[in-house]
Amino acid sequence: MNGIARLASLYALSAALAIAVNLACQAAVIAAYHGPYAIPLSILFGTAAGLPVKYALEKRYIFRFQPDNLAHDGAVFVLYSFMGVFTTAVFWGVEYGFQYACGTDLMRYTGGAVGLVIGNIIKYQLDKRYVFIPRTALAEAA
Repeated sequence: MNGIARLASLYALSAALAIAVNLACQAAVIAAYHGPYAIPLSILFGTAAGLPVKYALEKRYIFRFQPDNLAHDGAVFVLYSFMGVFTTAVFWGVEYGFQYACGTDLMRYTGGAVGLVIGNIIKYQLDKRYVFIPRTALAEAA
């Protein structure tokens, strides 16, 4: 398998794992809480559960990034999270769109998966260009 195919496969696998964590968490929240804000809470909790999983997998297996120390790792995670705001908006928009159009849990989860795939494609490009870059590249750019 060539380098690009290997990277795409690893990225797809890491994204699939994070998506599974996200959607499983959403399903758990929906099963536990049936109140008026069940859907927004499930999406919020799913996102919060999937984010650190995705960060850890991408940092290690996709970008092979080694932070200098814990503070550097924290700063990179903050930037990673910030870059995810846009892609999270895409994901949530697609998920809510499926919920609005179809009105069923199955279609909302389908919309969530579709939105997460779209968001992951965009997120990879953002992370490659702006997040997981060596400090030497940052110093040269300044």
